[in-house]
Amino acid sequence: MTPFPQTSDGAGPGATSGAAGLTAPAAPGSLGVPVQAGAAQTYLNALRQWVTQRRADLAEVDAVVLTLPPADQAAITTDLTVALSFWKAVDDRLVLLETTFDGGRVGPKEAERLSTLIHGRLDSNSSGNLSLPSSGSLAVSLPEACRLLDSLTRTLQARASLAPGAAESSQRITLTRNGIERVRDQLPLVPAGSERDAAAQQLARLDRRLTDLVDRARRGAEVGGIIAPLEIEVATLERDLIVASAERANAARDRTQTLRRVDELDARAAAIRALEKACLDAVTPAPHLAVPNVHALGPVPRGRADLDAFRTRLDRVSRALDLAHETYAAALAERDEVAGLAGALTAMAGATSVPEEGRDDLTELRARISAATSERPLPVHRTRALLAAHQTYVDAITRGASTSRGGR
Repeated sequence: MTPFPQTSDGAGPGATSGAAGLTAPAAPGSLGVPVQAGAAQTYLNALRQWVTQRRADLAEVDAVVLTLPPADQAAITTDLTVALSFWKAVDDRLVLLETTFDGGRVGPKEAERLSTLIHGRLDSNSSGNLSLPSSGSLAVSLPEACRLLDSLTRTLQARASLAPGAAESSQRITLTRNGIERVRDQLPLVPAGSERDAAAQQLARLDRRLTDLVDRARRGAEVGGIIAPLEIEVATLERDLIVASAERANAARDRTQTLRRVDELDARAAAIRALEKACLDAVTPAPHLAVPNVHALGPVPRGRADLDAFRTRLDRVSRALDLAHETYAAALAERDEVAGLAGALTAMAGATSVPEEGRDDLTELRARISAATSERPLPVHRTRALLAAHQTYVDAITRGASTSRGGR
């Protein structure tokens, strides 16, 4: 089975449950709102108790699963491994929170860090990306991870035929009713449409089954055999709603980032079009590359699949802008280089001793170079050829003069 992790307080997996049915504490504040020392202390104390309780619950499930036949073990092991990874991620984040809290020494910066650690993405710490078998990698906040772990733990306890801290059916019914109420609270967060309708219908069925189960228990009937499937379905629905909420939040965050990137690329495109115009005015022949219009991609979509496809097209636009920027900037840089060579030639003309018979030729070459560099746009290739011809002529005529003097 999965090795059971240790908590930072040093207690082992054999810790016993002292708070049956304990659920994750409510997190103070919200993202971006500093958490004051008093609220932080209350939350951290409750969270440490909850982390210890959940560790004991999962250890109990782990011990029971070891006694099951191999086929039954395999069916539970994956979910238990997922629950342990969420538990470890929460415990790691709690250590960071306690370190930041530092016994109550909380200034303005620490209060902001506490808010970020509580309500920011949990997958940004050393635990890596969290994932569920049905959803893949999942970025959730600490409160969302705690609720998911509550749901996973209840599912595992039911599948392993364990009551959360006690075997009495009345307590299991109470916990199941609490789970249904949490699901009911989450329904308004689901966007109106088929998804909300399906969740509402499933909740109504679970509610009716719980009512029937309560009536059976009041009549003295044995309900132990039918409460476990209900517990599993309630916990699964709650988990699915939490996961869907996290995925919607991730999609909204990605869409916001994409909108910002569209604006950035649009600003870059405008600057590159100005660079293109400057290049066309300054040099000939000038490169001709299309500068893409990012708005031609249309509005930024909201759906995850459409958004991913849009971001892929946006990457292609970005690469096209990079190429246009590099090409036009290189053309202007070549213009500056040629102009600089022409200026250097003028400065060196008076310092070079040239035989009498070559002076008229060089004067004509320099006049052509001066005329070329005065043109707008600058004929880069022709000017570079004239500069090369001038240098070659100077080299040839000065070598010839040196040879003549040496022959004498």
